[in-house]
Amino acid sequence: MVSTFMSRIIGLVRVKYIAWLFGSGVQADALNAAFVLPDMISYFLVGGAASITFVTILTRYREAGREAEGERSLSVILTTMYLVLGGAIVLAEIFAPWYVRWWFDGFDPQKAKLCVLLTRILLPAQLCFFAGGVFGAVLLVRKQFSVQAVAPLIYGSGTIVGGLLLVKRIGVSSLAVGTVAGAFFGPFLLNWVFARRAGTRYRMILDWHDEGLREWVRLSLPLMAGVSLVTADNWIIAHFASMTSGAVSLMAYAKQLFTAPMAMLAQAAGAASLPFFASLWTQQRRYEFAVSVADSVSRVASLSLLAASGMIALGWPAIDLVFTGGRFSPAEARECAAYFAVFSVSMFLWSAQAIYSRAFYAASNTIVPMVAGTIVTAVSLPVYAALYHHVGAMGLAFASDLGIALQTCTIAVLLHKRRMVSLASLDYAEMGRCLLAALVGGAVTWLLARAMAGMFAHMGHSARLGDLVILLAGMALWTAIAKWTLEKTGSALPKVAMKRLGLA
Repeated sequence: MVSTFMSRIIGLVRVKYIAWLFGSGVQADALNAAFVLPDMISYFLVGGAASITFVTILTRYREAGREAEGERSLSVILTTMYLVLGGAIVLAEIFAPWYVRWWFDGFDPQKAKLCVLLTRILLPAQLCFFAGGVFGAVLLVRKQFSVQAVAPLIYGSGTIVGGLLLVKRIGVSSLAVGTVAGAFFGPFLLNWVFARRAGTRYRMILDWHDEGLREWVRLSLPLMAGVSLVTADNWIIAHFASMTSGAVSLMAYAKQLFTAPMAMLAQAAGAASLPFFASLWTQQRRYEFAVSVADSVSRVASLSLLAASGMIALGWPAIDLVFTGGRFSPAEARECAAYFAVFSVSMFLWSAQAIYSRAFYAASNTIVPMVAGTIVTAVSLPVYAALYHHVGAMGLAFASDLGIALQTCTIAVLLHKRRMVSLASLDYAEMGRCLLAALVGGAVTWLLARAMAGMFAHMGHSARLGDLVILLAGMALWTAIAKWTLEKTGSALPKVAMKRLGLA
């Protein structure tokens, strides 16, 4: 969680840098849209979860004492998918102009042409992500998480370094070039070096009959064939938002800000817990598996409820303080903050589904979540369209919340029905206490923030100074009220938190 927090801080600097240089104009929209096609190729060709499926396979080999066979299968799979993924990237480079005109039909010719150029630059990075995911799985199976902590820091820094070195020469393309360089040196090179130190040796092998390859295809095909709203949400938002000038960038900025705390809580917990879930399932320890998943969901959901209330209450002064400047105006900050607040409402759902989905992956079952995710996405598409046409870009944020609520509930019910993880095992009492603390703390803090903003505006003080004072006062007040409410309702969370921080 600490490392994920640090990577998101760098991500925050990255977003700030892009916003400062380009605001929400043509170049910013084109850059944010350029990430969609590479993400789609990665998702549909490698299941969007290379490390997840490999963790399950390699855990089974390791538990059975067949690590040499697992290493050979790793080489076979990596070689095979490099050929497949490389071919797909070449085709995508060729057909990028047709794709951009189709998916971003709201872009004018100038914006579309720039988006095509940036898309073509970004596409090769997917080879680095896939290979890095494979080598990273080797380290995850060995319970080595430090490299997974550092790799995203290097990747996030690549965009910034590329811009600093090249932006005056090649403009916004410098950020795309830096992103590819970051993907090579971080997710790929770092994982490869440490996997090699752990004894893993990659050899170029093609063997269509390899047992590990067939198992990987069996696990990954459902992920490739289906579409999960967890991934498709960003694609759908970008598609509709392209019809509103600047909306692609502002919603991308808001979503990236929202995913920072969500990743720290949910994705970090999910990545660290998957090897343990897989080990428990492989050892037939079904009760411990169910309890572990339910406990993890309860914890991340409770913490997410608390975090979301502070994010909503203090979102506007935070975004105004951090992002306003350069070509990013106060009006854009207010609009971005509104999107951010709506996205934050569903943070506990995103966190819960991140754990629930890994319960299926740990049990080597990717078909059920694939079918469920595809159905949820299909059902949600008309909702996105309807809310966008009736409410505008803000409707897309509401549709995102509704979609992830349906996704999370569906996965949870399916686990319950299959007697894998019971809904009754969740700690509803603790989640209720955290919800109450979130509502009380968030409401009071929001009122304070509004009152202080009006006071500073009337007194004519610097907007940045006012934002900073509001943030500091708001965080102190929110912490005090949330802690008091939790203690009064009998929650053990404050004591546990103080103990973990070494303060008690």
